[in-house]
Amino acid sequence: MPINIPHDLPAKEVLESENIFVMDEDRAYSQDIRPLNIVILNIMPEKERTETQLLRLLGNSPLQLNITFLFPETHVSKNTGRNHLEKFYTTFSEIKHKKYDGMIITGAPIEHLEFEDVNYWEELKEIMEWTKTNVTSTLHICWGAQAGLYYHFGVNKHPLPEKCTGVFHHRLLNKEFKLVRGFDDMYFVPHSRFTDVALEEIEKAEGLTLLSVSDDAGVCLVASNDGKHIFLTGHPEYDVNTLKEEYERDLAKGNHILPVNYFPKDDPTNAPVHSWRSHSYLLFANWLNYYVYQETPYDWE
Repeated sequence: MPINIPHDLPAKEVLESENIFVMDEDRAYSQDIRPLNIVILNIMPEKERTETQLLRLLGNSPLQLNITFLFPETHVSKNTGRNHLEKFYTTFSEIKHKKYDGMIITGAPIEHLEFEDVNYWEELKEIMEWTKTNVTSTLHICWGAQAGLYYHFGVNKHPLPEKCTGVFHHRLLNKEFKLVRGFDDMYFVPHSRFTDVALEEIEKAEGLTLLSVSDDAGVCLVASNDGKHIFLTGHPEYDVNTLKEEYERDLAKGNHILPVNYFPKDDPTNAPVHSWRSHSYLLFANWLNYYVYQETPYDWE
C-alpha cells in the first residue's frame, strides 16, 4: 500500500531509496478513496529504526494507509529524541475517541520484568482493552505478543535458560487460516527474546488457534479465532543486520550466544543472509487484506 506519512519523517528517505512506494499528504488528499487508518504503538527503544522496518512491510499493497505513531505517555524514552516524538508521535489520550482499521503493538526489551512491573502496564492494558471496540484487528509482535496473550487470554510468559536468538525454521500447523495463505510449508523467522509462551497453554486457551511453530524456537504465530488479535513471537520486520548488531552488543556485555542459522557457517565474520524477507511481506499483506481491509467497515460511524 502506498503509505501516507509526513514528508520529513526520517524513514521516508530510506524507504524511497529501497523503491518502497510512499506518499506524502498532498498526493494522498488528491485521491478520492477511503484509506485504511493504522495506528502503531511503538515501544521499541530505537523508534526510528522500527518505524522504517514496519513501514517497509506495510507499503507493499495497492491501497492507501494513513499511519499514526503512538508512544506511552507513562514512559520516558531514553533512546529517541523528544523532538522526534513531539513531531511524529501522539499519545493514547489524544486518539482514544477514534476508530482504527488496524493496530500494531511492537515488542520491547523488557522480558525480565513481570508485566505488572512495567511502568506503562496500566496504560497498555487500557489500550489493549480499547482495541476490542475501536480497532478491527491488532497485530502484536514479540513482547507485545506476550503481553497481548497474557491480557486477552491469560497465557503467561516463561523465562528461557538462555536467550533465543537467530533465524529459525517454522512449520505450518493450520493451513486453512487466511493469515498464512500462500505460505510455504516451512519458512524462516528471526527471534530475539529471553522468554517464551508454552505451546500447551496456547492449545488449552479458548478462542486461540496455533498457526506455526519452530522445533527450536517454539510458538511463533497465533491468532484469535475472530481475527481481532494476531500474536507473533518473532521479528519478521528485522533488517538483515539487526541480529548482528544485537549480537555485537551482547558480546560487549559478556553474552557470547551466537544467533542460530544466521551467519553463514556460523562465522560472525561472514555477512548474514536475508532469508525471511518474502514471508515477512506476505504475512503483513495477508493481515492487511484479510483481517483489516476485508473486515473493517467503510464508515466506522
